[in-house]
Amino acid sequence: MLEGIRVATQNWIGRLIMTVVMGFLILSFAIWGIGDMFRGFGSNNVATVGDVKLTAEQVRAAYQNALTREQRARRQAISNEQARALGIDTAVVSRLVTESLLDQKARKLGLAISDADIARAIQSDPSFQGADGRFDRNRFDAAIRDAGYNELGFVREQRAVYLRREIGEAVAGGVEPPQALLAAIDRYRAETRVVEAITFPPAAAGEIPAPTAEQLQKYFDDRKDNFRAPAYRKLAVLAVTPATVAKPGDVAADEVARVYEQTKTQRFGAPEKRRVLQIVFPDETQAKAAAEKIAAGASFESVAAERGVKDADLDLGARSRAEFFDKAVGDAAFALAAGAVSAPVKGNFGVVLLKLLEITPENVRPLAEVEVELRAELARQKSADVVRDLHDKIEDQRASGKPLAEAAKAVGLEPRLIEAIDATGRDKAGAPVTGLIEPASLLKAAFASDIGVDNEAIATPDRGYVWFEVQGVEAARARTLDEVRAIVERNWRDDEIARRLQTKTADIVKQIAGGATLESIAAAEKLAVERFEGVTRGAGAKGLSASAMAQIFNVKAGEAGSAATDEGGRMVFVVRQSAVPAYDAAAQVSRQIADQMRVALPDDVLTQYLSQLQSDAKVALDETAIRRAISGGDQN
Repeated sequence: MLEGIRVATQNWIGRLIMTVVMGFLILSFAIWGIGDMFRGFGSNNVATVGDVKLTAEQVRAAYQNALTREQRARRQAISNEQARALGIDTAVVSRLVTESLLDQKARKLGLAISDADIARAIQSDPSFQGADGRFDRNRFDAAIRDAGYNELGFVREQRAVYLRREIGEAVAGGVEPPQALLAAIDRYRAETRVVEAITFPPAAAGEIPAPTAEQLQKYFDDRKDNFRAPAYRKLAVLAVTPATVAKPGDVAADEVARVYEQTKTQRFGAPEKRRVLQIVFPDETQAKAAAEKIAAGASFESVAAERGVKDADLDLGARSRAEFFDKAVGDAAFALAAGAVSAPVKGNFGVVLLKLLEITPENVRPLAEVEVELRAELARQKSADVVRDLHDKIEDQRASGKPLAEAAKAVGLEPRLIEAIDATGRDKAGAPVTGLIEPASLLKAAFASDIGVDNEAIATPDRGYVWFEVQGVEAARARTLDEVRAIVERNWRDDEIARRLQTKTADIVKQIAGGATLESIAAAEKLAVERFEGVTRGAGAKGLSASAMAQIFNVKAGEAGSAATDEGGRMVFVVRQSAVPAYDAAAQVSRQIADQMRVALPDDVLTQYLSQLQSDAKVALDETAIRRAISGGDQN
């Protein structure tokens, strides 16, 4: 809770500090070697940061707060092993070290903040304000009490937070991106090229003879790791979600029809829209006079022009009835015939005259077309109570020691048995295992578990649950050539084709550099020349692979290059033209780039500043002590 309060009390610079912490200290671990045991730590100290020692209690408390936050977000328990895989332990130590560095810098600079300023900052914090936007003392007391703090301790903690933020503001606040930088980025982004190319298909490599036994064995030996068998798990999986327990057939037809009528316009089509012209008058007398003038033959537009109404204010555009902010105006617009002019209408912002230009009819998909979709959705909504009931019953069965299959059978369900699945979700044939719910979370948890482990259910976004049980573990292993001979032969052949084509196209690029033309080479090879215009870095072009897109911008205009194609062939291209439009700082995309750089540049400046603080201070980390503090002595 306290961590959430502290994040909420920080502005952009505070969030920025936390953003760079992770990368900053991972770098420090790489420099100093987190695996090394540093000497000279006290029995209760896990790190030294300059003149400050971090204690095991500090690390343990911060870790538990971070772990609790992550478990709430995922709605499931997280083991220490899973937390390590997520990097929670590293992030916690990183944050504590960075905060210590900034606190010491604040003391050296003599920074301080008065009690009155702290009180004002806390009272203005949205986290502690009620519905009326004013400071709520009860809410404040409850928040810090839930976080395990008294008022004095919380204020002391917040004082440090605000001082760190002041340092960040001084270092990186108000950094503006230079125009030269913005112009360079725009040139890079907006450059367009015209390219002509010829493409050699895989067949252009010629006949590829079968590899000899020696060639195949060497190819396999050089790439053994590519052909290893991954680890597999045999899983029993039981998914109970609104979608799996829903019974669309039980939803009454009249209920489907009723919901359809209530939502058909918004969900299954577009409502009727009317394009309207509007003139606003200060009073009804002037509006009536204008209406009489129009009735006598004057055009609606000429009356608007006499009143100085701009085109943007005259034409309201095509709107549905709900899109008219003024209900009276909307009702009047939908009562008109096409081309008709209304009588004066008293709206919320004056009296108006309306002219209906055109009507776009309502377009709604019929009930018969959407009934299955709507029925399934209603069934899922109704199944929420069923899911909760099944969850409680299954958990009761598992709490009594029953395996997943028996627990499922007790509630009339049967788990799915997956004989073998690897960490990427594929079976032993390499085919994806389909039909998994929350596959990423399921596979991560399954490969962090083992046979006989009682695993927590995985919560799904639609408030369902997925239980799993590891019934078998097959470790990763090296395969023999005989096991993967067909795959090795195919890969060898593909590599041989790529090698031959790369040699061939490299020679052609040299020929073009020496004066040969792409057209003459295309004629000799009996290939067609393709032309690609408007090629930019940010968007792909049909017929150009990602490799080609990268290579096209690696050569100068007028030069040639080559790149692999997505079909296994290779392309030779010549950049015919390169154009860079003039930089327009007022353009929308230029403003967007400037906004992005206003975030990125302070991030970069602050990262460099923190790196310098780290370099100046003597920071030492005891990995073993940190692991002991976090996991209570578990070193595994």
